[in-house]
Amino acid sequence: MVRKLAVVILVLSALGLAARATSRPQTDLVTIRVDTAVSKGPMYPFWAWFGHDEPNYTYTANGRKLLSALQQLSPVPVFVREHNLLTSGDGKHALKWGSTNVYTEDASGRPVYDWKILDQIVDTYRDRKMKPFLQLGFMPEALSSAPAGLPYRHFWKPGDSYNDIYTGWTYAPKDYRKWEELSYQVTKHLVERYGRAEVESWWFELWNEPDIGYWSGSVGPGGGRGDPAAAEKAQKRRDEFDKLYDFTVEGVRRALPTARIGGPEVTGGAQAMLRSFLQHTSAGTNYATGKIGTPLDLITFHAKGSPTFVENRVRMGVANQLRSINSHFAVIKEFPMYAKTPIVIGESDPEGCAACGVTNYPQNGYRNGTMFPTYTALQIARTYELADLHQVNLLGAVTWAFLFEDQKYFDGFRDLATNGINKPVLNTFRMLGQMSGNRVPAVSSAGLSVEAIRDTGVRGAPDISALAARSPRSATVLVWNYHDDDLPAPPAAVTLTIDGLPAGRATVTHYRIDEMHSNSYSAWQRMGSPQSPTPSQYAELEKASELQELRPTRGTTVGTDGHITETFELPRKSVSFVKVTW
Repeated sequence: MVRKLAVVILVLSALGLAARATSRPQTDLVTIRVDTAVSKGPMYPFWAWFGHDEPNYTYTANGRKLLSALQQLSPVPVFVREHNLLTSGDGKHALKWGSTNVYTEDASGRPVYDWKILDQIVDTYRDRKMKPFLQLGFMPEALSSAPAGLPYRHFWKPGDSYNDIYTGWTYAPKDYRKWEELSYQVTKHLVERYGRAEVESWWFELWNEPDIGYWSGSVGPGGGRGDPAAAEKAQKRRDEFDKLYDFTVEGVRRALPTARIGGPEVTGGAQAMLRSFLQHTSAGTNYATGKIGTPLDLITFHAKGSPTFVENRVRMGVANQLRSINSHFAVIKEFPMYAKTPIVIGESDPEGCAACGVTNYPQNGYRNGTMFPTYTALQIARTYELADLHQVNLLGAVTWAFLFEDQKYFDGFRDLATNGINKPVLNTFRMLGQMSGNRVPAVSSAGLSVEAIRDTGVRGAPDISALAARSPRSATVLVWNYHDDDLPAPPAAVTLTIDGLPAGRATVTHYRIDEMHSNSYSAWQRMGSPQSPTPSQYAELEKASELQELRPTRGTTVGTDGHITETFELPRKSVSFVKVTW
């Protein structure tokens, strides 16, 4: 009888515990310890690189406003990469399209150069002390070897097949020497306009994603399963891209022998083409000179995540992005001559199509709110770790996001601002912009290893981790609470301890990105999601878009033990930033 009573009591107790567990949220207890006395390497701002397809957005009022915001948040000159800087056309912007009309030919086939639009783009950068990551592409209409009858430009819109964008601008030049001369004339003009020393501080590159339809070579795009010559065509396109690179370098270096240039900007899964390109530049016969090898000052590739829409929710794919970075780093390490060559991840994003809004692509619903900034915080921190792991010289990682004109407010594009209102993700970069000095260890009781995230993503427990830095007068900690699945979850109770601080007076500032802080999107929703906000509503949205404090800045005294503690709740899909100054 006693035994039965004990069992009943245990069962009732268990039921009671279960009832209490479901009646109120359970808060995870997380400890994060930062040791500012130990350096992991420089806090180099490789994230201060941005880019987009549409160059003619650059000099619109909203484009200028956003570029100013980007430069203001960065401790170094921001580099900007754009497509379509040599594309023929009238200069009117459109989704995944732009043009400068730099190169045309007269009736006799003689080149005609027009620098007006290109100068307007570069002037907009230089007015803000930004730097071009100058992409030479795409093929001007007069030089394109596209077959007769193929349209030169596309008129793609969201919902259309993505392959519709690959029209006449993707083809190889009719004459490689004319392309070399174009590369020479562009570089010569830039040196004359901006000065040799200034242009020497830029980076040049060729084209974009030559392993897919962006580069048709002379044989055209495609060549899928039903084409018996698919492998032969792919190899020809690859060889022709190497040839185009050789002639590009020859033209650029003829105008500016000290110009810095690189490539090949392959997609995330194109390790084979990256390898063959590096084999060509290091030991192949140069198509333009006949010598062995081609100068390569910069190695570039892309890395993208893979969000999906599962059971009416977004599921992110950060593992895909980190695996791509890891795999490309591994290929580069196969070439000892490039051990110290700078690397730029030419597009480093949660997925591929910035111009694909949520209306047609529900998997992109993460872009407006707090998932995007939280994903970005984790991804950038883990990219530092992958660079450390492979001991590579990571110079930059381009966030391929800017803005889209003539679109609805918060229409789910991968952009940093909508109709002049900065989106929450921009505040992650504002946090990063305050980090300087050296990276220091940050150990979290709820943190996952970079290897685990790379291999399996964040599908079980969340990753609640931190990136930390120490400069002579400050210590900074970026903390995130991330999970691949966009599902509600209780907040984490975080105890952050920062060690190794000098004794004496200090100031603690705590910023936050969540539903109520640094979030123009949630503010827009609370006011009824207006598509024509009044002037007062617009001003309110601008204020909500700024980086905001979680709690008032406070003064404190650091004792002889050299540490301070900050306790706070950190909701899922949110980012905190704690800054201690002395």
